[in-house]
Amino acid sequence: MVIVQQADFDAAELTRQLRERAAGKSGAMVTFTGYVRDYAPDQPTQTLFLEHYPGMCEREIQAICDTAQTRWETHEPVVVHRHGELHSAEQIVFVAVASAHRGNAFKACEYIIDALKTRAPFWKRETLADGKQFWVQQYDADAQKTNLWNSAIPGNPSS
Repeated sequence: MVIVQQADFDAAELTRQLRERAAGKSGAMVTFTGYVRDYAPDQPTQTLFLEHYPGMCEREIQAICDTAQTRWETHEPVVVHRHGELHSAEQIVFVAVASAHRGNAFKACEYIIDALKTRAPFWKRETLADGKQFWVQQYDADAQKTNLWNSAIPGNPSS
């Protein structure tokens, strides 16, 4: 299940729904919730504005989930990602993965969030408390981590 929306989400309800769908088939569930945080300790974030490419964004996230599901034998992962204007401490993203074994659930969840940060077509504009605005750039460390995951996927053309 992949959802891209402006509205906030209920992480507990999404977890319950996945647990219900995977009942009897999974012995582990891993969830991740990402929040808006301050850009720097000395400069609070006022807002984070997320733009996305509708349609393409959902397809790319689904492709990421399909890879995780196949590679780590998970049940249908859940990803909810918000767009629009968000304020400090608001939820941005939720990922939940259920699997027969905890190791697969942890790896799949980590892969999904890492790949989301580098592959999903989102653009983030941060506004600081002093009014300064800037587009958030992708961190080299995030790209390197995604590349490591991709090189470990059999049959991946980038490996």
